[in-house]
Amino acid sequence: MSVEVLRVSGLEVSFGGAPAVRGIDFTVGAGEIVAVVGESGSGKSVTARAILGLLPATASTGGSVRLDGRELLGADEESLRRVRGREIAMVFQEPSTALNPVHTVGRQLAAVLRAHRDLTREQARQEAVRLLDLVGIPDPATRVRFYPHQLSGGQKQRVVIALALANDPRLIIADEPTTALDVTVQAEILALLRDLRDRLGAAILLITHNMGVVADLADRVAVLHRGRLVEQAPVHDLFAAPTRAYTRELLAAVPRLGHRPPAPAHDTPTDALRLDGVVVRYRDFVAVDRVDLRVRQGEVVGLVGESGSGKSTIGKVAAGLLRPDAGTVTVLDGDPRDRAIRRAIGFVFQDPGGSLDPRLSIEDCVGEPLRVHRTATGTAYRRRVADLLDAVRLPTGYARRRPRELSGGQRQRVGIARALALDPRLIIADEPTSALDVSVQATVLALLTDLQRDLGFACLFISHDLAVVDTLAHRVAVLHRGTVVEEGPHHEVLRTPTQPYTRRLVDSVPIPDPTAQRTRHTHPREAVPVT
Repeated sequence: MSVEVLRVSGLEVSFGGAPAVRGIDFTVGAGEIVAVVGESGSGKSVTARAILGLLPATASTGGSVRLDGRELLGADEESLRRVRGREIAMVFQEPSTALNPVHTVGRQLAAVLRAHRDLTREQARQEAVRLLDLVGIPDPATRVRFYPHQLSGGQKQRVVIALALANDPRLIIADEPTTALDVTVQAEILALLRDLRDRLGAAILLITHNMGVVADLADRVAVLHRGRLVEQAPVHDLFAAPTRAYTRELLAAVPRLGHRPPAPAHDTPTDALRLDGVVVRYRDFVAVDRVDLRVRQGEVVGLVGESGSGKSTIGKVAAGLLRPDAGTVTVLDGDPRDRAIRRAIGFVFQDPGGSLDPRLSIEDCVGEPLRVHRTATGTAYRRRVADLLDAVRLPTGYARRRPRELSGGQRQRVGIARALALDPRLIIADEPTSALDVSVQATVLALLTDLQRDLGFACLFISHDLAVVDTLAHRVAVLHRGTVVEEGPHHEVLRTPTQPYTRRLVDSVPIPDPTAQRTRHTHPREAVPVT
């Protein structure tokens, strides 16, 4: 048994009388990683803020939060200030917003160090270099003078972790620390957290909705649902034999790489989208380099790769929103910038909230393409919107609501309905499920699969999540530094990849099975250099 660092007992949090957390209990021991999982609104982040004493003044709390036996819930602000950053540290979800863009990373580390320790400027700088080295930043003596924009996403998250470690905290709270990261960078951050736990004996409270991350990293798991703790167990027990229906549903919704049988090949010679030798430059940077790509009518092609690989740029080129510097783009035998062709293209965006005008009703959000292209008015307009809402399985009564009145998954259904408004023959979906909880994601993917099968549109599905792509795509194209390095049927590319870069991507996807994931760590596939 490890020494108990944190004990949460009967924690209750409510806002204006509405309960957000309902009497939950769990502990975290030294050298232990406990994952708190659940969907949006389950109470995960509220629990973290309660532990740190960062709830707004409108919150009412009850129960107990003890750190090394000392009560934190209800403590005065001065006592909590001494605890934050020194005894409890936080690793935030988005490293870019957690770091100050106008200060070097060394200065930010030094500020945290000197806030809690009596150090000179030089001592703080030396300690900052040591911390950057501890979290695996190359050449830390040089990079201590870098600004955040000079670092990659993974390096910025390592700096955030270094900030959390600055004063040797007893407890690290990691709130979705890998959600914004590519799969390969995610694997590096998970390895770093695991290594820090082993080397430093840190107690880690991991807050996440990614069950693959839980399988990879956690020792124990606490499952929250609507503010209640519905199940708690060692990670192997929870994945092998969950006792609660909600936990079983959560695990069943996780997309799994390699579980879908091979999709039938599309023999039709008709290309809905065709890119030939496409080049896109941003000043001196080549974002897309001589890309050839085909999406046949009735086919889903998954376009995968890390951030900066050129995925979204290709999506903009295909939609006619960006003119290539070289090469040709053909959509339905025409130019995607022509108005008649553009009517045949639907676009599903990544953020369902940000892509809908909050001032408009759902009816007007869905019907916007009908108004812009003047294809329906009056009764015909309302009938078409009702049919579209029915197609994405939303009640027609939702037509009078505003986007803020819908959940994230419902808003994404509205986005899909809008994309279908003009009966498009090509859908471009740019990361359409990355902002959704796992069960909502599964529902949206099933909806897209059914709609594509029934309506027969072609789809360019852009994502960095290989398991999601494997769920939907017939073929997969892998982008690396603006170039297609591998292309083929989904079951070949994602199960038996031939290129080193694709193998690295596939091997970085966490398996939602703790036994298989630990086997992978002890018997990794032979490393192949990626050029």
